[in-house]
Amino acid sequence: MSFSSEIKDEICHIGAADDCCARAELASVFLMNRANGAPGDRLITENAAFARRAYGLLRKLYGAPPDIIVSKNRRLKKNATYVVKIDKEMDLARQPGAAPTLKKLTKKRCCKKAALRGAFLAAGSITDPEKLYHLEIYCKDGALAEFFSGLMAPFGLGPKITERAEYFVLYVKDSGKIVDFLNVIGAHQALLSLENTRILKGMRNDVNRAVNCETANLEKTVNASLRHISNIIYIRDTIGFRSLPENLREIAAARLDHREISLKELGDMLSPPLGKSGVNHRLRKLDLIAENARGNHPPI
Repeated sequence: MSFSSEIKDEICHIGAADDCCARAELASVFLMNRANGAPGDRLITENAAFARRAYGLLRKLYGAPPDIIVSKNRRLKKNATYVVKIDKEMDLARQPGAAPTLKKLTKKRCCKKAALRGAFLAAGSITDPEKLYHLEIYCKDGALAEFFSGLMAPFGLGPKITERAEYFVLYVKDSGKIVDFLNVIGAHQALLSLENTRILKGMRNDVNRAVNCETANLEKTVNASLRHISNIIYIRDTIGFRSLPENLREIAAARLDHREISLKELGDMLSPPLGKSGVNHRLRKLDLIAENARGNHPPI
């Protein structure tokens, strides 16, 4: 089951809503379906939980159950298709204009949440957060898309709208805002799942950064050590250690005899012991002497 399917399955099992919220949710579902080209008097879905929820809310509001048809194409082995058909008495969108109709039904904050839940059920999706963070709701009616964008504003969601083929797509890519959206529509288990994924991805990113930093530092240390040894060997084979001051002669010999140890360990071997910065200072002096020697006595 996809992450979007898990979310829809969860919110389809939310307890019975107040009548005002039920109207807002159902109106959102049927208006989105109608705007996206489906017959205005029916909900067609392969999601059994979605069909049951629409059926239950309609029965709650109107007493009489709506017509429901279940069909399955056995030859192609597809999932069953559920059709929830409403009559004129159940049609919450008899007035012209989807956005004006929903505006009248979403004055209360709870009804705004219900309408967003219906929009997501009808035409929404959220990508698996292991891959990326992306929420979208698509609609062919530009005015309806703008309405839902405004409906999200009080919750700080701030979606953007783009045109894709013949659709207007509301989308959110900020993981924190997607979490907020899940909270708004009541998908609390999905919210916790996404938060866990965010935490794990954050930890993996922190570990990767630390490893990359450590690797870079180690590479830098190894390169510096190889440079020091190369320069010391060049000094030994050209101008000789006898030309060096005693303190540099001591560190040069120690470095050649113990090429794998750290600067701190190297400093501890000296008499008297020398700190890491002092060892590094002397090695830099040896580098400078080698560079000058190469300038005066080019290698054959």
